[in-house]
This record gives sequence, C-alpha cells and structure tokens, in this order.
Amino acid sequence: MTDIEAPKIAVIGGGTGTFTLLKDLKNFTPNISALVNMSDDGGSSGRLRDEHGVLPPGDVRQCLVALSNTPEVRDLFSFRFGDEGALKGHSLGNVILAGLELQYKDFNKALKVASSLLNITGEVLPMTLENHSLTMSDGQETVRGEYVIGNRRFTGDNQHVWLEPDVGINPAAQEAIDSADIVTIAPGNLFGSLLPALAVKGVKEAISQTKAQIVVVTNLVTKPGQTDGWHVVDYVNTFERYMGIGSVDTVLFNNQPPNQYLLEKYAADGEYPVGIEDSRFSEISALAIGADLMAGDIWQQDTSDKAISRTLIRHDGIKVSQQLMQIYNKASL
Repeated sequence: MTDIEAPKIAVIGGGTGTFTLLKDLKNFTPNISALVNMSDDGGSSGRLRDEHGVLPPGDVRQCLVALSNTPEVRDLFSFRFGDEGALKGHSLGNVILAGLELQYKDFNKALKVASSLLNITGEVLPMTLENHSLTMSDGQETVRGEYVIGNRRFTGDNQHVWLEPDVGINPAAQEAIDSADIVTIAPGNLFGSLLPALAVKGVKEAISQTKAQIVVVTNLVTKPGQTDGWHVVDYVNTFERYMGIGSVDTVLFNNQPPNQYLLEKYAADGEYPVGIEDSRFSEISALAIGADLMAGDIWQQDTSDKAISRTLIRHDGIKVSQQLMQIYNKASL
C-alpha cells in the first residue's frame, strides 16, 4: 500500500490511551494526525504551565514519542527525573517542548522542531493553540481544572464540560478532520481528556462536515465515581452530546474480560469492565463491533511518574489498528 492509498486517520485524544494506539498505528499508515487535548494542568505539564506560561506539553509529548522512529531521541523525551531537585517528576520531553516554545514564542514552531528531532510518522496537532481552563458542572456545583475534574468523584447528574475562555479550533486540526478517511476518538480519561478536546469551539462543526468515518474506541474499564456501571452505549451517547446526535458511525469495544487477577485488583478499586450487553446496542445508530482489543501484558508505571495513577491494562494498539483498517477497507468498497 502506497502512502497515497493508505488511509488518512485523525486520532482525537491525549494521554496513555492515545499513545498506545499511535505507537502501533504508525505501522499501518503513515497518514496520521494526532489531535491533542490541551487542557492538562496536572503533574509536570501543570507545573510548567504555571511557572512559565507555556501551553501544556505532556499529551503532545506522549504523541510525539509514540510516533517517533528514532529510539535514542524517543527515550530522551521519555526520561523522567526522580524525586530530588528542582526538576523532580518532570519529563525531559516536557521541559524540552516548553523550552522550545519559550525560545520561538510559537508552539507550532516548537512542535515542528520536536517532530524533526524525533523523526515522527504523521503529525501532532494541538486541538487548540489558545490557553484555557477546563470547567465542569457537577449537579449544582461548578468545578474548574483538568486535574481536579479528571480525578473527581462526581456528586450530581448530567455532568457537562466546557472551556474558559471559549477557545477555537486550531485551523490545522480542522483541516486534518476535514481531509481524514477516519476520525478516531481514542480511549482515555473521558471527562479529563477526551471531552475537553471535543469541547473546543469548531470541533463539532468540523466533525459534522467531514466525510470521514467517525469511530469511537471505548475504554476497557469504568472509572469509579465517574462512569460507574456504564455500558458502551453510554460512551457513545456522551460523545454525541458534544459532536451531534448520530455522528458516531462505528464503536469498537473489547469483548474479552481481563484475567481473574486483574479483575479482582480492579474491582478492589471500584473499576469494572465496561458493559457490553447486546440488549442496549439498539439505542444507538452506530455500528457496534466487539473484538479482543486488550493487550496481553500488564503495563508497569514509571516509579518517577507519581503525579497521576496510570492504568495497568491497556488496549493492544495492533489489534485496534487492524480493526480501523478493516473499517477503512469496507468503506472503500
């Protein structure tokens, strides 16, 4: 398959779920646009943002690393400082990106330089280039900050997120959505990472106008205090509140349970496999495709990465990429 024939895939997200998909998707198509949530205010990104006024580099850095084809530089950007000194807990890649932005006074230029250093496949594009804060209504309460929202136990019903100020879509991200064959919403923190990307002004319109297939890859397990008891259908319905009813063409979900050890470990933390009962799929117009999408190994968290707890089980990027290619091939017939 030549580059011209290979599908153009835009992946919306940020964080580990997007990283897991991108690192393998690059072996299926070179035409990748990673459209990154820019609301992060926790951990290393939050500190750099507060101290230097830069845009949050963390999710962008993870996408760059996932798409990199130069192992030595990839490892450099992934290095994280330990518990001592002024740089404790910082990712070196985050520091480099922040330094490039400060040097060039232009995040786009910083991204181009970093992309060249890392020799990436495809492109990494911020969903917006404007500084903002994530805000959410939780019952009668208004909550601010991506880190707080992403790790909060909700108290009310019908949570809704928005951005303050109401920032607009990066024109390059809009073009990537418009020209894509597939727009994929990656797995990830629903309220802290995925919905903030969709809440950017102009994203809904871009998705409504594209001819691309819109594909959602749902999470493997629920998040306690936020998505307890959720079914695959609940994810689709939530995404469509931001993108438009009926906008999701296909939803991919894992239909193979984790092993008993992981089931018990997750249950102890209030996390359970996302519901996949057949009876509810009639509630959505999207085609629901269940498959074995889970990685066989257990991921180990970097001991220096203590700001945020990362998931132990993850999607298998190869399996998800294969499903995306099948969707593309069927649509091309």
